[in-house]
Amino acid sequence: MAAIQISNVQKSYQSAGKKLQALGGVSLAIEEGEFFGLLGPNGAGKTTLISIIAGLNRADSGQVLVQGHDVVRDYRAARSKLGVVPQELVFDPFFTVRETLRLQSGYFGIKNNDAWIDEVMENLDLTNKADANMRALSGGMKRRVLVAQALVHKPPVIILDEPTAGVDVELRQTLWKFISRLNREGHTIVLTTHYLEEAQALCNRVAMLKAGKVVALDTMSALIKRISGSQMKVQLAQSALSAPLPSSLHNLIIPADTQAEANSFALRITNYAEVEPILANLRQAGCVVEDLQLQQADLEDVFLQIMGGGNPQ
Repeated sequence: MAAIQISNVQKSYQSAGKKLQALGGVSLAIEEGEFFGLLGPNGAGKTTLISIIAGLNRADSGQVLVQGHDVVRDYRAARSKLGVVPQELVFDPFFTVRETLRLQSGYFGIKNNDAWIDEVMENLDLTNKADANMRALSGGMKRRVLVAQALVHKPPVIILDEPTAGVDVELRQTLWKFISRLNREGHTIVLTTHYLEEAQALCNRVAMLKAGKVVALDTMSALIKRISGSQMKVQLAQSALSAPLPSSLHNLIIPADTQAEANSFALRITNYAEVEPILANLRQAGCVVEDLQLQQADLEDVFLQIMGGGNPQ
């Protein structure tokens, strides 16, 4: 049984008399114990999908199951299995941190939960703020409390929607250490983030959404290898560049960073056997190579290629 089973979910909205499709038939399964990345640009449908999984929104058609429980017909059981950390900083200004977490425990019918609340606060570095009023906390501390609220009933499935947006490095390290521990203990983690280096370091498998549809779904290593291959970064001696680059290399050039020097560029290659022919073409054009680096492509390269119209799944 999958931790989350999403089957042909569709959702549209009406705006100014026009129908806007947020999700166009999304289907995927997130397995028990996975650390799963749900990625895509703004407006791709990620938050709409999470809202449907959490029961905060209802799909026009299709079905979502959380550990076998339908989020519409069996919503109480589905929500008890799920902990969601939202993007927005939503809090009650009248309670302390500890009172907020006790109240959240009560929503799930959990009594005498102080031992787990203390452990969660310690792991999120909130212990010294336990008796502080929520409105007195910084934005980063409020976000830690949101994470603690999602974990207070020990849900087997945890969804993190941009949990580190706008927060400091310390919180990121603290959060990922604790979440990785929960994942090792068997909790299923679903992460949406624009920090692709986080997703690459943490996620076993990734789905990418574009305009409300899944355009890539694979393991992290397979996706990087299959979509982007490797990069060959070359720096030429400016004084020795006597002719334009060979036309045979133009279709391999990756768009340059705005900070890159005029005589530096990167080429996309699929295997290392292509390196020598490229160097031969450069020598024939009168180019002198000052520096050469071979790098494995990363998730950012994959993301940019797919969102720019590259290979779908």
